[in-house]
Amino acid sequence: MTTDQALHPAIRVQGIEKSFKDLHVLRGVDFDVMPGSIFALLGSNGAGKTTLVKILSTLLKPDAGTATVNGHDTGTEPARVRESISLTGQFTAVDDVLTGRENLVLVARLRHLPRPDAVAGALLERFDLAEAAHRRAGTYSGGMRRRLDIAMSLIGNPRVLFLDEPTTGLDPQARNEVWRTIRQLAGQGTTVLLTTQYLDEAEQLADRIAILHQGIIIQNGTLAELKQLLPAATVEYVEKQPSLEDVFLALVGSGPDDRPSGAPAPGKDHR
Repeated sequence: MTTDQALHPAIRVQGIEKSFKDLHVLRGVDFDVMPGSIFALLGSNGAGKTTLVKILSTLLKPDAGTATVNGHDTGTEPARVRESISLTGQFTAVDDVLTGRENLVLVARLRHLPRPDAVAGALLERFDLAEAAHRRAGTYSGGMRRRLDIAMSLIGNPRVLFLDEPTTGLDPQARNEVWRTIRQLAGQGTTVLLTTQYLDEAEQLADRIAILHQGIIIQNGTLAELKQLLPAATVEYVEKQPSLEDVFLALVGSGPDDRPSGAPAPGKDHR
C-alpha cells in the first residue's frame, strides 16, 4: 500500500438512499473506512445493513448518493470495484461435497490464477485447515466452514473484504476462531467492513463503529468516542463506564423490536 493510498478512504459512502416500493431502507448514509481497518456496521435486523453491503459490492444500485471502493465508483466502474473486493455473505459458499482443498482449488481456477494447488495449500496453512484439507467440507465444524469460506474469499488478494454477519449461528468457540481470523486479516493490511447485530462483536473487533438505525447512521466513532456519549454512572462512589450496549440502546431505543440479537431485555441484570 502506498502512502497516498493510506491517506485516502478505502470505502467512501455519501448520501446513499435505497427504497423498495414504499419501504425506505436507506435514507442518506454517509461514512468513510480507512485502509487496513475494521469497520463495523452495527444495527438491528431490518436496519439496512445487508442492503448497503450489496450496494457497495455492486449487487444493487442506489436510488441516490455515491459510493467508492478503492477509488472506484460503484455505479460507473462496477468491474473495477469487483476486481478489488470480496464478499462473504451470511451463508457460506462452501460446497459440502468437495474437500477443503478442492473448494479452494475450484475458486482459484475460476479466477484463472496460476498454480491453483499452491494457492490452496498456502491458504489452508494460513487458516489452520491443513490437517482437514482432504476431508469433505460437509464434515467441518461451523467455525472451520466459516474460516474456509473467508479463505475462499481471499483468493486473488482482494484489498477490501465485506463480511455480512460473519458469525451468525456460530457457537462461542467458533465465533472466537472467526474473530481471530478477522484480526489477522486487518493486521496484514486488508480493509474489513463487517455488518453485525452483536454488540460484543463490534466491541471486540472494530476500529470504528457506525450505528445504523431506520436507514441512517445515527452515530459513528471509535468505541471510546461512543462511550463518551453517555455519562459514567456512579454507584457507591464506584464509577461505571457505559458499555457499547448502553450507548446503542440509548440511541435507538430499548423496545423489543429495537434490541439487536443477543441483547438482554430492559430491566434485567445482564452483568
